[in-house]
Amino acid sequence: MSIVFDDSARTIALSTRRSTYQMQIDRYGFLLHLYYGRRTSGCMDYLLTHADRGFSPSPYAARDDRTYSLDALPLEYPVEGVGDFRSPALSVRDARGTFGCDLRYVRHEVSDGKYGLPGLPAVYSTDEADHAQTLSVTLRDERLGLEVTLLYGVLPEIDVITRAAIVRNEGDVDLTVEKAQTACLDFLSGEYDLVTFHGRHANERIANRVPADHIRHVISSRRGTSSHQYNPMMILADKGADETSGRCWSMSFVYSGDFVGEVEHDQYDQTRMQLGLSDERFSYLLHAGEQLVAPEVIMTFSNEGFDQLSQNLHRCIGRHVCRGRYRDASRPVVINSWEAMYFDFSGDTILSLAREAASLGIDMLVLDDGWFGSRNDDCRGLGDWTVNEAKLGYRLPEFVEKVNALGLRFGLWFEPEMVNEDSDLYRAHPDWALAVPGQAPVLGRSQLVLDFSRREVRENIFEQLCAVLDQANVEYVKWDFNRSISDVYSAVAESQGNVLYDYVLGLYEFLERLTARYPKLLIEGCSGGGGRFDAGMLYYTPQIWCSDNTDAHERLSIQYGTSFGYPVSAVSAHVSACPNELNGRVTPMATRAAVAMSAGGFGYELDLGKLTDGEKDEVRRQVVEYHKLDHIVREWDYHRLSSPLTDPVTAWSFVSPDASETHVTAVVSLAEANAPTRYVRLRGLTPDASYRDVETGTTYPAAALMDVGIPLPLNVGDHRSYVFDLKRVGE
Repeated sequence: MSIVFDDSARTIALSTRRSTYQMQIDRYGFLLHLYYGRRTSGCMDYLLTHADRGFSPSPYAARDDRTYSLDALPLEYPVEGVGDFRSPALSVRDARGTFGCDLRYVRHEVSDGKYGLPGLPAVYSTDEADHAQTLSVTLRDERLGLEVTLLYGVLPEIDVITRAAIVRNEGDVDLTVEKAQTACLDFLSGEYDLVTFHGRHANERIANRVPADHIRHVISSRRGTSSHQYNPMMILADKGADETSGRCWSMSFVYSGDFVGEVEHDQYDQTRMQLGLSDERFSYLLHAGEQLVAPEVIMTFSNEGFDQLSQNLHRCIGRHVCRGRYRDASRPVVINSWEAMYFDFSGDTILSLAREAASLGIDMLVLDDGWFGSRNDDCRGLGDWTVNEAKLGYRLPEFVEKVNALGLRFGLWFEPEMVNEDSDLYRAHPDWALAVPGQAPVLGRSQLVLDFSRREVRENIFEQLCAVLDQANVEYVKWDFNRSISDVYSAVAESQGNVLYDYVLGLYEFLERLTARYPKLLIEGCSGGGGRFDAGMLYYTPQIWCSDNTDAHERLSIQYGTSFGYPVSAVSAHVSACPNELNGRVTPMATRAAVAMSAGGFGYELDLGKLTDGEKDEVRRQVVEYHKLDHIVREWDYHRLSSPLTDPVTAWSFVSPDASETHVTAVVSLAEANAPTRYVRLRGLTPDASYRDVETGTTYPAAALMDVGIPLPLNVGDHRSYVFDLKRVGE
C-alpha cells in the first residue's frame, strides 16, 4: 500500500519507491506537514518543537499554551486568519467582507487508482501496474460552512505525488475565494537554493538559481497564460545539489493560466514552498453549493540530484499527462510555410514548396497563417475561419488532395482564441471580445482575445473549425495564441474575478471536445512559441512549439531549461534559414539539425527552394536520421551532460532503458585558437561494461566514459556539433 494511516500517531504516510511524504492530524484538528524526503518509516512528529515565541499567537483552543502556534508549525494547507503570518494557500472573504477561515480535519479516505478533476487536466493512470492510489482529506470551517478537500495522488513507480484541492461552499450565503493555491511544503530546517525558469518571447525557460534566503521569492504570471516570463515549475534544492547528487524537490502546475509560486524563508529559518492560482485579478465568487477546483500540482523528490528529478517528471508528463495517438506514435517531419513565405503566398507557391518537401523525404506540409478570411496581414481576418479560396486558387479538399498526391500529409495553423476588429465575427459580436466598457482596448498584434469563458463563443469557433477540418484530410493543427490577456471584462460574468479562471476552463473544454472528435489529429500547442508551455496544455497537445527563436545557439539554453521539467518528446523544434531572422547568427545546418533533433517534433521552417543542391542532400540525410531517432527521443532516458549557461561545451545524451545504447550530442559554441581538448562525461552506462562507437569502431571502458569522458575533435569554426552512437559490447 502506498498510503498508510497510523491511528495511534494520527499520521498519514504516502510512499513511493524512493520517497516518503507524511502529515499528522494534531490534537486540535489542524493538519500538520511532517516530512517529504527519502523513503523511510516511523512517525516523524519528533521533528516538531514547541516554544513560547513572541508575537507568534496561539489558537483559542490552546488557551494559555503559548508554546503552540501555527505561525511556527509546518502546515499542510495554510490558511489566512488562524495566526500563521506566512503566505497562505487559501484566503476566503465572507458575505460581510471579513477575511479568514479556520479549517479543521473532518475525515479522510483512501482509494485505489488516481483521481481526476472536473473540467481540468490531471495526471492519469490506467494501468494496474502503476499501483496508483488516491488520498482524500476533508477539512471544514464550521462558521463559514466551507469545506476543502485535499486530494493526493500517489504514483509510486515513478516517484510522483500529485496534489489538488476542491473548495466548496456548503453554507447558505455567498463566499469569495481571494487566493487558492494547491500545494504547500513546509521545511523545518535547512539552507536551500531556488531554481526557476524565466525568460521573454524568443528566449524562454532560462534556468536561474538563487539562494532561498530571507526574502519572499515569487514567480508568477499576470498575462492570462502561463507566460514567456516565468514557467509554472520550480525546484528547491540543497545548496550543493547538482545533476547527480543532493536533495531536490519540485512543483509543476498542471494549468495554463495565471499562477503564482512562492518560496519564503521565515523568521525561524523555516522554508515554505507553494504553488497555485494567482491571487491577482482573481476574486472567485462561490454561491451556496458551488465549488472551485484548485488545479493540480505535480510534486517529486530526488536524493540523487536534478537528473533523477527530471527523469521522474519526464516519465510522469510523457506517460501520464500526454494522451492520445501521438503520445507514443512516431511524429511526422514537417515543413512549415511561415518563415518560407509568411503571408505572401498562393496555392501554387505552397504546392511548389510541397513538391520540394516531397523530393527531400519530408512527411507533412503545414500551411501557416494567411489561408483564411481576409487574412493577408496580421491586422485582419482572425475569427473568420473560412478558406480564402480566391487567394489559395483551390477549394481546400482539392488543394489537400494535391498535397497528399505528392506523398505529403497536410496541416493547418489556427488561432481560435483571437479576433481582429476587422473581421466579420467582431462586426457581428463585438461583445464577444474581452474589453472593458468605456475604455479603448489594449491591442496585441492588432488583435483582441475572445471570451472563452462564454459557451456561445466557444460553440461558434468550434463549429467554424470543424467545418474546415471536416471538408479535407487535415491531420495536424498548430494552435497558436499570440498576445497576453490585459482587458479582463466579460459582458456576461456575474463576477469579473471569475473570468480568467473560467476562461482557462473554457479553453480546456474546447480542446477536450476537439480531441474527442478528431482522435487521430496531431495538435501542436503554441503561444508566440513557448508562452504557454505547461503541463496543462500537454494534456491536450502532446507537443508544443518550444520557442519562436529557432537559432541553434540560443535554443541550447531554451531547450536545456525546458528539459528540467518537461520531456524532450514534448518539444517541437525546426531547422530555419541562416542568417537567423531574429538575431542574424549563422550556424552550420548540421548543428541546427542536431539541436532540433533532440525534440519530439522535428521539421523545417525555411524556403526549401532556396537551398543549394548540397544543402538539399543534407536535408535528405537529416530526415532519414530523424526517423531513426524519433523512438529514442520518446522512449529513452534523457540526460543533461553539461550546461550552456556555464560550460564551453553543451552536451546531452539519450540512454536506452537497459543501458545497452547511448546517443550523445555535443555542441562547441565558440572556437578557440590553440584550444584545449574538451571532454564530455557520459551518464547512465553500465559501469563495468565497454561501449563501441558504431561509426568508428573505437571501444571505450564505460567507467572511463563516465569519470573522464569522450574527447571532442579539435575542429575550427563556431557552433560545431558532434554526434556519437555507442553500443555496449556484446549486444
